[in-house]
Amino acid sequence: MTEKENFMMFMRGEQPAWVPRYGMGQDPYSEYPPAVMTVTPEFINERRTPQGGFDIWGVEYVATAETGGMALPVPNKFILDDITRWRDVIKAPDISHIDWEAAARKSLANIDREQSAVVVRIHLGYFQTLMAFMGFTEGLCAMLEEPDEVLALFDYMCGFYTEVNKKCLEYFRPDFVELTDDTAAARNPFISADMYRRLVKPFHIAEMRPAVNAGLPVMKHNCGRCEDFIDDWFDIGVTAWNPAQVENDLDGIKKKYGNRLGLCGCWDTSGPVNWPGASEETVRQAVRDCIDRFAPGGGFCFRGGTLGPRDDPDTMNKRRWISEEYDSYGRTFYD
Repeated sequence: MTEKENFMMFMRGEQPAWVPRYGMGQDPYSEYPPAVMTVTPEFINERRTPQGGFDIWGVEYVATAETGGMALPVPNKFILDDITRWRDVIKAPDISHIDWEAAARKSLANIDREQSAVVVRIHLGYFQTLMAFMGFTEGLCAMLEEPDEVLALFDYMCGFYTEVNKKCLEYFRPDFVELTDDTAAARNPFISADMYRRLVKPFHIAEMRPAVNAGLPVMKHNCGRCEDFIDDWFDIGVTAWNPAQVENDLDGIKKKYGNRLGLCGCWDTSGPVNWPGASEETVRQAVRDCIDRFAPGGGFCFRGGTLGPRDDPDTMNKRRWISEEYDSYGRTFYD
C-alpha cells in the first residue's frame, strides 16, 4: 500500500494500515515520501515572496522568522474602510488568459501521484479574507451592521473562486480539496453559529459543490475552538478537519462522530513542545501521547510540528525528533 492509498483511506473514513501524516511536504527528517502535496494555481501566488508580498485582491502580507515564514496581513494597512464601497475596491483578477493545462503540468511535474495525494487549496476563506480587507474591528462591525453588503461581497468572491475550483478539478485532477476559513480564536468563535449559517456557510457549500458532485472528499481547515460549526460542515461535504486543535473537546468529538469526521492534528501547538529548550524526551513523548490518545479506531491523521525560525537549531532538532518518532511509533501503531 502506498502513502497516498493509506491517507485516502483516512479521508474516506476507513481504517488505515498505519497512522497517516498530513503536511509532510519534503520532510528532510523522514525516510518516507510525502503523503500529501498541496497545489495552487500559480497566479494566486505570483505576487508573493518569502518575505510576504500581495494577494490577488491587493492585501499586503509580511512573513516573520518566528512563524517559520508564514505570513499575516501587514498591521493596520487595510484596503477597505467601508463595506458599502467594496465594489470600488475589490476586483477579481482576469483569468481568461490562463493556460490551465500548462499550469497544471508545471505544478504537478515533480509530484509522484502514486505516492502522494494531491489537494487543491486556493484561498484563505471568506471570513478570514474580509478581516484581511478591513481588520477585525471594521470587518466584524460590517457583518453585524451591513449583512447584505457582506453577502454581496462574498457572492462576488464565491463566483470567482468557484470558477477557479472548476478549472482545478478539470486540469489538476486533485484527490481531495481543502476548504479554509479560520472563524475562531483560541477560546471561542469570532462569530455566532447563526451568523456563520447566514453569511458564510452558503458560499462554503457553493464553492465545494463541484468537488462534492465529483465524489471528492473535503478537508476543512479551521483553527481555534470552532467545534460549534462541525454539524454545519457535513452539509458542505467535509470528511476531515485540520488542525483540530486541543482547545476543542476532541475526545468528545471523536466519540460523537467516530470516523465520519477524520481528525487531522490534535497537536498541542502551545504546549511544552513549543517552549524554548524543550528536551528530546519531552518532544518524543508528546508524539506518542498524541497518537495513543487519538489513533485507536482510526479517524486520525498525525500533524505535529513546531514553530520557529527554520534555521534555528532548537527548531530543527524538534522537527527532526517529531518526524523520527512518528516514523518509529505512528507507522507501527496499528501493528
